[in-house]
Amino acid sequence: MATQTSHFRIEAIDFLRGVAVLGILAINITGFWGPSLATFSPAIPRMDPGGEAWFGVAFVVFEGKMRALFSLLFGASMVLFAEAAERSGANPDRAQLRRLMWLAVFGYLHFALVWWGDILFTYALCGMGALALRRLPPVQQLTIALPFYVVTQTMSAFVALPGIFAEQAVLAGIASPQDVAEQAGMMTRIGQSVSEDIAILQAGFIRAIGLKLSHSALHPFNVAFSTFTETMPLMIIGMAALRGGFFTTWSRRRLAWLAVGGIASGGVLSVLALQWLAAHDWPPRAMFAAIEHGMAVPHLLMAAGYAAALVLVFPWVKDSGLGRALVAAGRCAFTNYLGTSVLMGAIFCGWGLGLGPEVSRGYLPGFVLLGWAAMLVWPQWWLARFAQGPLEGLWRNLALPKRA
Repeated sequence: MATQTSHFRIEAIDFLRGVAVLGILAINITGFWGPSLATFSPAIPRMDPGGEAWFGVAFVVFEGKMRALFSLLFGASMVLFAEAAERSGANPDRAQLRRLMWLAVFGYLHFALVWWGDILFTYALCGMGALALRRLPPVQQLTIALPFYVVTQTMSAFVALPGIFAEQAVLAGIASPQDVAEQAGMMTRIGQSVSEDIAILQAGFIRAIGLKLSHSALHPFNVAFSTFTETMPLMIIGMAALRGGFFTTWSRRRLAWLAVGGIASGGVLSVLALQWLAAHDWPPRAMFAAIEHGMAVPHLLMAAGYAAALVLVFPWVKDSGLGRALVAAGRCAFTNYLGTSVLMGAIFCGWGLGLGPEVSRGYLPGFVLLGWAAMLVWPQWWLARFAQGPLEGLWRNLALPKRA
């Protein structure tokens, strides 16, 4: 019975991870296609036909929610890896530290060689922080992580409010000269960032690496430190969820309440935020604040609701074609994540087909479907022949080298 429960738990997590890695592409696709700031606004670098509609769907359904879900699952996977390390006779904390250090290497190489939007390096550094609390009881983990997440993200959102008010005053034509000058400076910096990113996107492979390392070699560190108060507590919450029986012993009624309550409340808040931003013509300072910190609580609510809903449906779909495909996609999530970057880079970047400047933002959902198909098809074929995905196996062997 214990073995069956453990197997079900691992498959359920793979299923959720498969959904999450597909959902992350729906957000990352804009960063593959255009400059980094395009992920924050449909008006950057330009307003395209259909672009607002796609941005709105992604903002409500995917933005922040998939990243939060993936962070929760990463925390859960840290517990599973520790259990596997103990079964093999290795020190779980040392093995986990090796695992995270190698993840940082993979992440920085992903940034330098393929794409600016890497999240693996952030996960590696935040995972090291979460590792310190791995042995605490689940209730204590939640007591620390949940208030820390809510307080830090809410404080960051409040800190941004004066800038948002000043921006609105500038747009209304009633701002002070100082605020007008500050807004103009921000718009200049946005233009410079867009120009630098487009130069990288349209460059050849070696030239793009050189431009990234010369302009922003420390970018992965900056992202990790700026998102640490979001990502690390989510990982700890994921640890607590796994150890607290979320995937195995929670009642269906409890899961249903969380699914409906989380998705409904987070969804309503997301729609209201989207309506305000659209009604004010996508003000850049407000857009940055909303996506970076202001929507953190709705993101967590919806991520928790998604997780509960997926755990509820998993027993019913796990033996279906789609269910098996999602489990396989989640089991190969590391390879899928990096492979998608290579695939989309080959489509949009100058070292590939260079379609970025030719494609309107409104057509990006088609490329998302292409990426989803790729992520769902190959893992089943591979896992029928090998125990793990190619990069998953390499990563595990680096973290848990086989003993002679």
